[in-house]
Amino acid sequence: METEAPELNTVAEWAIDLMETLGSAGAGLAIALENLFPPLPSEIILPLAGFTASRGTFSLAEALIWTTLGSLVGAVALYALGALLGRDRLRRIASRVPLLKLADVDRAEAWFTRHGSKAVFFGRMIPIFRSLISIPAGVERMPVARFILLTTAGSAIWNTVFVLAGYYLGENWHVVEQYADILQKIVIVAVVVTAVVFVVSRWRQHSRAKASA
Repeated sequence: METEAPELNTVAEWAIDLMETLGSAGAGLAIALENLFPPLPSEIILPLAGFTASRGTFSLAEALIWTTLGSLVGAVALYALGALLGRDRLRRIASRVPLLKLADVDRAEAWFTRHGSKAVFFGRMIPIFRSLISIPAGVERMPVARFILLTTAGSAIWNTVFVLAGYYLGENWHVVEQYADILQKIVIVAVVVTAVVFVVSRWRQHSRAKASA
């Protein structure tokens, strides 16, 4: 496969080599690794899989099936990690984290109990969180069948959008990355702002408690 797209970065070159070597299974493997290592961007890998399919290296259906399967495999691995970690161990770790209270963990657990299904489904379509959401699902022991169904459905939607974009854009597949990058930056900023507000709030509570003592 030729790499006409301009300025291919290292990740794109790696994904291309993987797909050239393993075919559609290479696209699935790349997405499975992306789930385990979030810095690997699906926003590059998925459009590349679509572009590769448009070149006839494998079919569009194969690209969609294998990338969705790869998403599921990566998510299940992180679910297993969460289940292995368990609630008690998570609470012990949380108790040692400065500014974090066990009450916060309890509230997060209660929230996941109420909204876990929606979090897993919609979380598959949010950069970064699509990987992380599998861990609390494992910690809370969400029924495996439900987790697999929600993960497959959410991943299929996300993957289809990006694979089709790469398929129809052809050599201009990299245009997708620009818009996906904006979305990812918005999510990161929101997370950072939330974290800062949380830390400042906890620090003020700690300062007031110390002063009153």
